[in-house]
Amino acid sequence: VLFIGKPKTKRAKRFLDNRAPKLTENVKNAMIMKGGNTSMTVTQALKDIYALKKPKFPIICIFSYLQEFFSKKTDSSLFLFGSHNKKRPNNLIFGRLFDFHVLDMIELGIEKYNSLSDIKSSKCPEGTKPMLVFAGDAFDHENEHKRLKSLLTDFFRGPVVPSVRLAGLEHVLHFTALEGKIYMRSYRSLLKKSGCRTPRIELEEIGPSFDFILRRTHLASDDLYKTAHKQPKALKPKKKKNISHDTFGTKFGRLHMQKQDLAKLQTRKMKGLRKRRGPAAAAVVAGETSLKTTEVE
Repeated sequence: VLFIGKPKTKRAKRFLDNRAPKLTENVKNAMIMKGGNTSMTVTQALKDIYALKKPKFPIICIFSYLQEFFSKKTDSSLFLFGSHNKKRPNNLIFGRLFDFHVLDMIELGIEKYNSLSDIKSSKCPEGTKPMLVFAGDAFDHENEHKRLKSLLTDFFRGPVVPSVRLAGLEHVLHFTALEGKIYMRSYRSLLKKSGCRTPRIELEEIGPSFDFILRRTHLASDDLYKTAHKQPKALKPKKKKNISHDTFGTKFGRLHMQKQDLAKLQTRKMKGLRKRRGPAAAAVVAGETSLKTTEVE
């Protein structure tokens, strides 16, 4: 347990203010941890995952029973632990913490792996914010896969930004759940000429690529999970009457108008519908009257 006293210097005060709870929290850091017994596959996999998130994540080589202690030291709420043994070879554990205590842990086994160096292609620049794609019904219907989707989103999404330019959308992380396995692929999007204003998009695999098998899970209870997702009242958007948003964030408004009198509605004026004035109008009226009299006779 860390005991925090009253700061004695301005530097210590700034440090504690940075760690204090905020309405908008800092970018989530992650610890990438290497166990005491690992294989070359696990070691290289940890390096490649670190390269995807560089330079935001600190690398700390420690053992799992110290993760809560070091999460406070590094202000980290995510962790990745790699290990290898005969019973569970090439093992990766993705996890996250809430209030510096373990919230979720999901264990994935590496069945097939291609590193960044194995795939010869140009890579995305460091710090590129990836687009995350999840394919498979399991991510929407099975509880373990739902939590895994949420955990991977937290782990790889990077900092929250208000806007992204089109040319910056060049890194795609694709996760597929199929027949009990998780397939992770990394692509670079290429904007090609299409003959029109909208470019044609092609995907080029850049690595790393993983074929995972889902192993053990340690998931938080529904009550604790709900508490971890609770937002302060100051961040909740205030409801405005007659305004709604769709899935893509498009804003819609509803207008309430008084009942209109169609008799007073201003329409387009035409020459044939204009009212005539003077002797010409009287002659037209006399002609129409004589015509009606003839028809009656």
